[in-house]
Amino acid sequence: QVQLVESGGGLVQAGGSLRLSCAASGITFSWYAMGWFRQAPGKEREIVASISRIDTNQYYGESVKGRFTISRDNAKNTVYLQMNSLKPEDTAVYTCAAAHTVGTVVSHGGYDYWGQGTQVTVSS
Repeated sequence: QVQLVESGGGLVQAGGSLRLSCAASGITFSWYAMGWFRQAPGKEREIVASISRIDTNQYYGESVKGRFTISRDNAKNTVYLQMNSLKPEDTAVYTCAAAHTVGTVVSHGGYDYWGQGTQVTVSS
């Protein structure tokens, strides 16, 4: 049974930082590219970041470039999202996903497995 479990969400003031984690089980983690998506109320789901399966390539959505960093630890079967300089518009449910491929994946349709999501709320 494949499980992706996010943690690290919460309430933070604008300008603050959070680090999200996504622990994977039931898959050979190093065979999967990983991604973080977010969805705010009334808005479409959007790609936040994606990382290739051996951490050689990363992709970032335009709205988070320079503020967020995606990384992975294949020994721990975990992908991280370090979020700095948070803004109220970053408020959303953040979900991690796994894609059985080599490189980064931008489209949500390219992912095979999804977590349940973790809420991030940034107050002004």
